[in-house]
Amino acid sequence: MILVTGSAGKTGRAVLQALKEKGAPVRALIHRSDQIALVESLGAQDAIIGDINSRSILDRAVQDVQSIYHICPNMHPDEVTIGQTVIAAAQSVGVEHFVFHSVLHPQIKAMPHHWNKLRVEEQLIESGLPFTILQPTAYMQNILAHWESILDEGIYPLPYPAETRLSLVDLMDVAQVAALILTETGHKHATYELVGTNNISQTEITAILSDQLDRPVQATPVPLEEWERQARDSGLGDYQVNTLLKMFHYYQHYDFDGNPRVLGWLLQRPPTTFEAFIERIMLQHLTEIK
Repeated sequence: MILVTGSAGKTGRAVLQALKEKGAPVRALIHRSDQIALVESLGAQDAIIGDINSRSILDRAVQDVQSIYHICPNMHPDEVTIGQTVIAAAQSVGVEHFVFHSVLHPQIKAMPHHWNKLRVEEQLIESGLPFTILQPTAYMQNILAHWESILDEGIYPLPYPAETRLSLVDLMDVAQVAALILTETGHKHATYELVGTNNISQTEITAILSDQLDRPVQATPVPLEEWERQARDSGLGDYQVNTLLKMFHYYQHYDFDGNPRVLGWLLQRPPTTFEAFIERIMLQHLTEIK
């Protein structure tokens, strides 16, 4: 049995689907009872409901589990404590393989959510558990938050300059690697950077969008004050807002670069390009319309 924490989130759902395709038995740790049907539809045979930072909940979740894929809720202020709790529960039953969903370049202290993941990596390395650490870069799927604006107005709003260069990865590639690591041997005590593209500017992204959509799309920087107001109106808390602002400042000054060769080696094929990702999204969009 494989336990997937944070399994109702964007990453967790993709990992569940990839494990389903492998035929692997999965237990999902979810926060609310109304998420049961979702995770079961994605292949979870069992679901545990409760707080991811509760030792009693995790002690239930790890029973009869051989492997864990740990995904902390995105930008959680208690990520380090949550990591300690999950690792301790795993130690108590002697989990055979602990896979941690970290982030590319966690050693960047200027981005708190990266730095917190590095602290969890440190705990995991010192735990004595057989582990694998996966470090994905920013998802291509993040652009979908602005898909309506892109399609309707030809505008891709950005909280940093259009010249900012980022390396991206398709979440589906990340999920495929996660399923591979959890179901095949030879990956224990490894740390893998999961990067799909060399760095690409936001103007290059909009050029690809313009070509694929056959209409002009423009990268339009949004003042951070306006972005913050919209983020707070949407319900983001202080920690998430402040953490994201620090990330945007970092991107503006230093970009965010990675190398796709490790991901290609793991997949045994070239990683998904941004062009191929947009083609897939457009096909899904057309299918939904029909």
